[in-house]
Parts: sequence; C-alpha cells; structure tokens
Amino acid sequence: MSDSDLKEKLTNNKDKIEKFKKEALKKFDKFILGVELIPPAKKDKKSTINLFVLVDDSDSKKMSKLELRDKIFSVVDEMSQTIDKNIKPEPMLLSELKEACCDAKYEILDAIAKGIMIYDKGMLTALKVAYIHKDMAVKKFERYVLSYVAAGSLFRGDASYNDIDVFIVIDDTDVKRMPRIELKEKLRAIIQNMGFEAGKSVGLKNVQFHVQTYILTDFWDSVKDANPVIFTFLRDGVPLYDRGVFMPWKLLLRMGRIKPSPEAIDMNMDVGERLLQRSRFKLLSVIGEDLYWAALNPAQAALMLYGLPPPTPKETIKLLDEIFVKKEKLLEKKYVVLLEKIIKYYKDVEHGRIKEIKGKDIDDLLKSVEDYLKRIRKLFDQIDKKHEKESILNVYDTCVAMTRDALYLNNVHNISVSKIDALFKKHLVDKGLIPEKFLRILKLIIKTKKEYGAKKVTRQEIQKTVKEANMFIRAMVDFVQRQRGIEIERAKIRFKHGDLYGEVLLLGDVAFIIPDITKRDKLEKADIKKGRLLNLKKAKLEEFEEHLVKIKIPNKIFIKETIFEDLKEIFGKNVEILVNY
Repeated sequence: MSDSDLKEKLTNNKDKIEKFKKEALKKFDKFILGVELIPPAKKDKKSTINLFVLVDDSDSKKMSKLELRDKIFSVVDEMSQTIDKNIKPEPMLLSELKEACCDAKYEILDAIAKGIMIYDKGMLTALKVAYIHKDMAVKKFERYVLSYVAAGSLFRGDASYNDIDVFIVIDDTDVKRMPRIELKEKLRAIIQNMGFEAGKSVGLKNVQFHVQTYILTDFWDSVKDANPVIFTFLRDGVPLYDRGVFMPWKLLLRMGRIKPSPEAIDMNMDVGERLLQRSRFKLLSVIGEDLYWAALNPAQAALMLYGLPPPTPKETIKLLDEIFVKKEKLLEKKYVVLLEKIIKYYKDVEHGRIKEIKGKDIDDLLKSVEDYLKRIRKLFDQIDKKHEKESILNVYDTCVAMTRDALYLNNVHNISVSKIDALFKKHLVDKGLIPEKFLRILKLIIKTKKEYGAKKVTRQEIQKTVKEANMFIRAMVDFVQRQRGIEIERAKIRFKHGDLYGEVLLLGDVAFIIPDITKRDKLEKADIKKGRLLNLKKAKLEEFEEHLVKIKIPNKIFIKETIFEDLKEIFGKNVEILVNY
C-alpha cells in the first residue's frame, strides 16, 4: 500500500481511529507506548484498518508478560469490534519487539517506518527515525554496514528521555587507500549528516538523535579492552540490522565468554587512580586558574573602564586600592584584600607550596568570589555614573569655549555665559553663518547640564546630548578654522623667486617666512620694526602655530614699501609679488 493510500484510509476513518485511541488510552494509558496505522498484510482485505499497539511490559509486576499481552489484546479486540469490525488491532509487547529484532525479523520495523503515527510517547518516533537512517546507511555503504543497533533510554521503554541513541559498525578490514583515522572522520561526517536528514524527514523536534560510528577494528579492540560503553552496548542494544556480527557477540556476552583480560582489568584500575589524581588536580586548578582569573579580570576591567591601560596582576591590587578605595572612595577595602588572597593562592599553587585543597575551602572561596563579582558589577555602575558627570561637564565646557571662539572671530567681545545661546543666534545663526540646527544643539547642551545638576536627566538623554555635542564641536572647529583661514589670508604675502613660490605672514610685530611653500616645515622668522624685516633666523613649526593662536589679526593690514625691499635683499632683485592669487 502506498503512502497516499494509507493517508486516504486515515482520512476516511479518522473518527473511528480517534475513538479507538481514546478508549485504549482510557483503559491502558500506563502501558501503551504508541498507536500507529500501518499498511495491511497481504492476507488482509483492503478495507482492514490495521492499528499497531506497542505495549510497555518493562515494569510489569502484577502479572506475567503473556498475561498482560492477552488481557490487553482481548480488551482492545472487543473494543475495536464495537467501533468498527474492520479495525484490526495488532498489540505487541516491547519485549516481543526486541526479540523480533534479535531474531532478524524486521518486518514490523518496516511497517512502523511506513505507518502513520496516531499516538506516541516517543518510542515509535525513535524506531521510525532510526529505521529510516539505517536504510540510508545501508543504501550508501551496502555490505560494509555490519550492524545497526538501537540503545539508550527510549529503547529500554523509558519515554521520559528525549534522546535517541544508535550505534553503527562499519567493516574496515579491507580498507587500504586511506588511514583508518581519516576513514573514521569521513564516515562519521557522512553518517551524522544522514542522521540529520532522517530526523528532518519525520519532523523530529525537541529530541536529540545521537549516532555513534565505529569501525570494526576499533570496536573489536574495545571489546578486548573491556570498554564499559561497549559492554553496555552489547548487553542492552537492540539490532535493527545485523549481518551476523552483533548477535553472536551479544550471545557470547550472555554466556560469559567475553571477559575482560587481566591487562584490561589493570588498565581500568589504573584509570581509577589516575582520575582520582586528576580530580585532586582539578580542585587545585579551580584556585590556581579559574577563581584567579574570575577575580583578576573584572578588577582589571574596572581599571580600564576608569581610563587606565591594562595593569599587571601586582599593579591591579595596588591601583584598585589607590584609586577606588582611597581616591574615589567607591570600593570597600575588603574586596582588595580578597583579590590579594586569591592571587596569593594562585602563586602558592603555581610554585607547589599548596599541593591539596579541601572542598570546603573551595566552597568558601566560591561564595566570597561570587560576592566580590557582584560588588565589582556595582563598581562598574558607579564608574559609569562618574564618567557621565565628567562627560556632560566636559562637552558643556568645550561647547561653550568653541562658541566663545566663534563669536570672538566675528567681533563679539563682551560674552556672557548666561546669554551665550542668544548671542550665538544673533551674531552667527541669524546672519546665516551657521545653520539653525546647531542653535538647537547648543540649547540642548545647556538644558542637559542644568538638569543633570538637578538629577532630572536619564542616562539615555545624556548619551544623546554627548552625541549631539560632538557634532556641534566638529562644526564649530570647522567654522573657526575657516574664519581663521580668512584672517590669515589677509596677513599673507605670496611671492616668487626663481622657480620657487614663497609666503610671508605678517603677524603683529613678527613675520614668518616660508621660502618654499612645498616645504612648509622649513620656516624663518624676522622682527617687524618701523616697516622693516630685521633679525632673520630659522623658526620651528610649533612656534609658528603658537603665534597664530595668540595673535589677533586686524581687518586691514597696511604694508610699507620697505617690506618689499627687504624681500629683494633676502631672495634677490628678481622677487615678484603675486597679486589676487
């Protein structure tokens, strides 16, 4: 029967099937693991509604497994007849399903894989996805798949677990073209991807499908070495496909013929000793590494947030005490003492002075570090608030200073801070020198500064103001530089001597001369006295920039003829003055 035929049968008999499910669960909810509509057997009529009922007998104590089966069978059979005589219930105990698989009777698995789920606690979904995955693996690797075995909690009948565990054993005894390590990795990747596709095909959700891939040579070594995982696999596993390999191993284990060798026993005993030693080492590493970094890194982060570069561990203790305890009074001394204690523990473990530590000591330290971290988080908030205050005051002071400069360059000298926004509007915005949006930003900065003092402003509002203020500062810097550039042009004489172009800037009583404008760092300066250039000497660029900041360049500059005569004397008689360049 095709999938479409089975779906049509479900659609046509949906109410009857749903009624059967409800009645069955009402009577045997504890025992029923799943109900599924499966394709009919060849001997059945086309109208037969075959309902597979999987019964959990793993915890049956009041009656034998056969008694439980017969009771459920007789009740569901009678129930089905009252609903519809075409309903044919097919109950099966979980133990019977496992036994069928061990006897290589996989027909029921094929029926479950093709069937449509009516009710499931998890077992039928596990069987379906595992069987589909098995088919994909066998189709891909054919005779190399020796065994495909289901294991884990679901296949023990424990439907409370959301894990599906399967093992696949691949024959690698005739592999010659690649190393076995490479083979294992390639097989694992391919088979894992198939597992994902199988889960996707049945709509597997909130369930983990775990696939363990073994090559035969490794698996056999694990059996010989008495690997506990492999022994559990042999004891509890249920073969969904087997080429005569898994079941002989399983039977040999039951017969007591697979036994750990003396070497394997010694190895496992040695593993116990080594793991105990490793546990001791792990306890030490909690102090020697984990708690050390857990305490040190946040302290260093707090100092970096404050504005310092990342300090060394020794410097961290000192700076934490000096800055946050003594200077800012933001942190209690006991947290610095705790950090010092943790660092000392770390050093003692590192140098072997402490070789063992008790669990109680670790518990005490864990609680202390937990309290310490909470306090450092609070310190972060305190630093942020301090930075907020500094940032709003800094941007306010900077914006006011830049506004003063802009006004001063436009001949506004009596500047009152209380009226600075009004002056900004009158002399800069209303004259079209600066866009009006910057007036709004200036008012916002003044308003935020006032409200911060009254504690009426939020962190988000401060951040917005700082962002807007930075835009205002950049605009004012550009404006001042443009205005300053215009002033400087008024004080500049450009001339040509030979093939070179030079400049003279007349700044009050000092003239700065650039003989070659392509080399502006090569400067000379001269005193201006009675219209003459006197005491010519070399000058530094820094000296020139400092003078530019200090000097106020007048609106009109008059140049005496003697200046031109001095230029001829310095650069030769063929000096030419450039006009309107």
